[in-house]
Amino acid sequence: MRQAEGPTRARNAVATRSAILSAARSRFAEEGYDAASVRGIAGEAGVDPALVLRYFGSKEELLAAVLAESGSVRDLLEGPREDFGARAARMLLLDPVEDHKLAVLQIILRSASSARAGPLVRRNTQERFYEPIEAWLGGPDAQIRARAVGAIIMGAALSRAIDNNGLEDEADRLGLAGRLAETLQLAIE
Repeated sequence: MRQAEGPTRARNAVATRSAILSAARSRFAEEGYDAASVRGIAGEAGVDPALVLRYFGSKEELLAAVLAESGSVRDLLEGPREDFGARAARMLLLDPVEDHKLAVLQIILRSASSARAGPLVRRNTQERFYEPIEAWLGGPDAQIRARAVGAIIMGAALSRAIDNNGLEDEADRLGLAGRLAETLQLAIE
């Protein structure tokens, strides 16, 4: 009887797809799109590299799936418009950091300059981030206001990822959240 080499995974399409996506998210976040390999992703997921391509078609389509499953800004847009700044500031500065959201930020930063992944990252950001904000804002300058909101949100997310905004004191974090809430509210009005 021949013994299997390396890690094996029971046949379960949903679990296999999930494992591949999780491994890809991890590898793309750590290495960037260009440096991450299908072989490395497959190894981390415990599957054969051919299976990754069977499920997703290509490395580009795998990145698209990782970005698509990362969520959307739509959750942030639910609720009264007059509370948007406070909701967004709380999420960005006070709520627990969700690992998958941090990973997506890392993927975007490490892959945006890639000749192959960059266009995909920009299209995903446009479709899943800016366009929902523009539609929610409405009006003739919605695109400009959405870009302003996006710049503030991305900057705050990046600052928190780097060093938790450099603030250890709870009162200071609350003060920053208040200022950020005001700034975001002004950006949408």
